[in-house]
Amino acid sequence: MVRPDRVDSPVDVLLDQPPSPVPSTPSVQSRALAQLMMNGVRPIGERFRITRNPTLQMVREAFDAVGWTPVPRGTRFRPVHEDTAGGTVRGVWVTGRRAAESAGVLLYLHGGGFVFGSRKTHRHFVAALSAATGRPAFLVDYRRAPEHPFPAAADDALAAYRYLLANGHRPEQIVVAGDSAGGHLTAGLLADLSRRRLPMPAAAVMFSPFLDLTCAELDDRDAVRRDPFVPPQRAKECGRTYAGEHGPDARRLNVLAAPKRRWPPLLIQVGDTECLLGDSERMAESVRAAGGHCELQVWPGQVHVFPAFYPVLPEGRAAIRYIGDFLRSATAVTAAA
Repeated sequence: MVRPDRVDSPVDVLLDQPPSPVPSTPSVQSRALAQLMMNGVRPIGERFRITRNPTLQMVREAFDAVGWTPVPRGTRFRPVHEDTAGGTVRGVWVTGRRAAESAGVLLYLHGGGFVFGSRKTHRHFVAALSAATGRPAFLVDYRRAPEHPFPAAADDALAAYRYLLANGHRPEQIVVAGDSAGGHLTAGLLADLSRRRLPMPAAAVMFSPFLDLTCAELDDRDAVRRDPFVPPQRAKECGRTYAGEHGPDARRLNVLAAPKRRWPPLLIQVGDTECLLGDSERMAESVRAAGGHCELQVWPGQVHVFPAFYPVLPEGRAAIRYIGDFLRSATAVTAAA
């Protein structure tokens, strides 16, 4: 149903503007946001261990408050809780204005370090992606650590993909996307599909993906350029918590080393302020080395998952517009093939 409190937002005009190239310098708004995070958000992240109660519950509730961000006018929501042969599937269909299943569907895996984030925190962002791409989006409500460590979230991602197939969505109609830890789940899903010889989606998109759970490069990168948002020690904590007894370099968790010969076209958007930038660079290199297509966009001055801040960042709106164009091109090529 359409919620009556929908308001106009910056995404309402996304479809009427052409894609924008990556700018050479950050906007005033981006500089201000990075400074705000450096002075306000990062010190809090450095101080508290987020996977310990009651801190974990406080962090989850604080991030869920993002759900009050107005969503684009005309957005519809339909929750799903269904037991399937592949496991229980939980999530919500998010359908933006002008979005139609005839254009395909978007399977979205939210970020949050595997321990927080939810369909509440990401509904405004996924609504914008649905409106910009013209596709209904299924936002997966996967199980989170520490209550449910690996492989719970990865299994839920695979069950959600199979749910789409079982409900008549052809692989060439499906696009998979995720941010931060959801980027890891996106890569892990593609690797799982390859290993199981299941059909691949038409394309994939990652926003600031958290891919190397060993966090081998984070301290060195952060020492050279301090990340305004993500403290390396918190990323390490999240990686260990999700990996649990398996260890962060277990085969199924090591998505950077996974074979990538069958992977679909991939777009990665990341900011150059991020200590996680190396993860994106290494992913792009491994996909290209396998003969695949990976477009890596490094946006100057942008913080972690900057497109989610589209209500205040012109770069966020430009990035979302570009995604719509990328997916239309990538899925057209896949369908022709």
